[in-house]
Amino acid sequence: MIRFSFRTLTAACATLLAVAANAHHSGAMFDSTRTQTITGKVVEFNWRSPHCTFSLEVTGANGKSEIWSVEMNAPGNLVRSGWKRTTLKPGDQVTAVVRPMRNGTPGGSYVSIKLADGTVLDGQGQGPGESYAAPPAAASPSATPPAAAK
Repeated sequence: MIRFSFRTLTAACATLLAVAANAHHSGAMFDSTRTQTITGKVVEFNWRSPHCTFSLEVTGANGKSEIWSVEMNAPGNLVRSGWKRTTLKPGDQVTAVVRPMRNGTPGGSYVSIKLADGTVLDGQGQGPGESYAAPPAAASPSATPPAAAK
């Protein structure tokens, strides 16, 4: 009886931890329906698990400087997209595309970045709370629709 209870307790704890880990990675704080492009100077780049982050000093709509905090995925996932621990350094000028915070605070979930040398790195759907599959290709406006079946 004691052994059964210990196993049940262990299974229940593992289930609760899995649910908590999944909730941590939800991404609900980001507006996944739109993207925003920001240009600024790198203030900080943190290469660590579970999420890499970077901060940009950006000139806001009011002309004042504001710090944008951008959350990325884990280093292992970013390496597959061309990232290195040394990709960003404080002072670098970059243009980033993010999914902005729903509450309007300056921050977001990483989509892509253009470095000062013109290199573009993307997350290929690897932002926090997103699937790891590449997003479906958008049909071009000039694409011809498929012929109707007869």
